[in-house]
Amino acid sequence: METNTKQSIWERVLTGPFATIFASVLTTFLVAGFFFKLSGPVPISVTQTSVEKQNSFDVIGSGEAIAVPDEARVNLGVTEESQTVLDVQNKLNTKINQINQALKSLGIDKKDIKTVNYSVNPNYDYRGGRQITGYMANATLQVKLTDFDKLNQAVDAATSQGANQVGGISFGLSTEKEKEVRKEAREDAVAEAKNKAEELAKLAGIKLGKVINVNENIELPGLRPIYLEAEKMALDAVEEPTQIEPGSSQIQVQVTLSYETL
Repeated sequence: METNTKQSIWERVLTGPFATIFASVLTTFLVAGFFFKLSGPVPISVTQTSVEKQNSFDVIGSGEAIAVPDEARVNLGVTEESQTVLDVQNKLNTKINQINQALKSLGIDKKDIKTVNYSVNPNYDYRGGRQITGYMANATLQVKLTDFDKLNQAVDAATSQGANQVGGISFGLSTEKEKEVRKEAREDAVAEAKNKAEELAKLAGIKLGKVINVNENIELPGLRPIYLEAEKMALDAVEEPTQIEPGSSQIQVQVTLSYETL
């Protein structure tokens, strides 16, 4: 009786309204089983993120080097006045040519002498209205020198030939000299930082690895201007020659070394 009941249930499943659903599910399982048997296990991708602790030990070293300027610039100016534009230009050009010749006679190269200003402007009288009373012309030569003995001579020669303006003398470092001095200061800064790192690590019981980062800070001396009174220089040039000394400055380099700790 029980067997007949079970057969009746299977007959209803296979022949009743559930027959289509049952057939579909059975087909799916059979296809899946056949596929996995042929293709093997399905690979599974796993993404893993790991965080590694980074420890660093930073030290700062300083280095200095004496920078003696090897380059100078001086501005030499002339101002002239006259009633006409042509006359004031002739006067100005005459003095500029005389100054140029005096500078070249000292052995100063033509390429180191350049005109940085040339202007002609009217003079006005406002008492009886705006009337032109004459003209003023101005020219400025800039001279670059590396021989500072010639610098003193150039100033005296220019003032003796009519230069009545010395706008300023500035001392600085040429590109080659700056690289040389910077390298010297940098080497001292790195050496100090390394020595400091070894001493501190030993005292603190830290084992240092390789250097993983370097930072540098440089302080360069700027051009040092010197202002002179041209009229006084022209009057004193005959009695006593001009004496200008470049002096010296310090270039400072600060280096930060970051060590890996083990």
